Amino acid sequence: MAKSKQTYEEIRQKRMEENKKRMKELNLTKLSQSLLSKPSPVKKAKPRTFRQATALTPVRRSTRVADKPTVSYKELPVEPMERTRRSYSYRRRGFGDYASSEARAHAIDKAEQIQSRLGADFPSFLKPMVQSHVSGCFWLGLPVYFCKSHLPLSDEVMTLEDENGDEFQTKYLAQKTGLSGGWRGFSIDHELVDGDALVFQLVSPTRFKVYFARAYDSEDNENKEDMVEDNEGKENTDNDKNSDSKHLDGIAKRTRASRK
Repeated sequence: MAKSKQTYEEIRQKRMEENKKRMKELNLTKLSQSLLSKPSPVKKAKPRTFRQATALTPVRRSTRVADKPTVSYKELPVEPMERTRRSYSYRRRGFGDYASSEARAHAIDKAEQIQSRLGADFPSFLKPMVQSHVSGCFWLGLPVYFCKSHLPLSDEVMTLEDENGDEFQTKYLAQKTGLSGGWRGFSIDHELVDGDALVFQLVSPTRFKVYFARAYDSEDNENKEDMVEDNEGKENTDNDKNSDSKHLDGIAKRTRASRK
């Protein structure tokens, strides 16, 4: 074992000496030291050059359109819809309350009669009102089948025309199939309550003619009912007074007869 180790060490020493001689002959040690002493070159950054802004004019390649005016691709801002703030002091009977089943059915019957008189020249649909339509979020969802068949495929401004010819601008959301902006003002201005039924007739691609069927009587009918109730109350009080006077007359006659 000792002989094998010595022979290995001797071989290793010889190999190392040979390698050193070769390195000296090739001057590798001097080259490595010279490379370490020299600093690495620093790269110079190129200055930035900015392009000058040019006008966006279309390139006309055809002589047929060379004499025509240039097209402007500048985007025009969309004007927002005007919102009119109204103050409402009067509220119809039933505002904020849930309509009874009888009042709701009465309004739907009247709306069906209105829709039957419109004919089939323009498409129409019937929409009963619930609390979310006339209060709170004021969101009016339209029938999906009607929207897919007759209304625009993208968001559009719809005009609602009432029975008096007054117009209201509303925002139609195609993805949600409903009316959002502007519907609140229409609902409050016409004093819609839960239970009312509306008939929407599409007279043009972006215009509805709206007809109303009220769940409750109008203010005039309410006043008439109040007058009838007041008259009935007066008649009852008159009858009570007459009965009281007759009773007193009978008592007076009996007291006179007893004195005699």
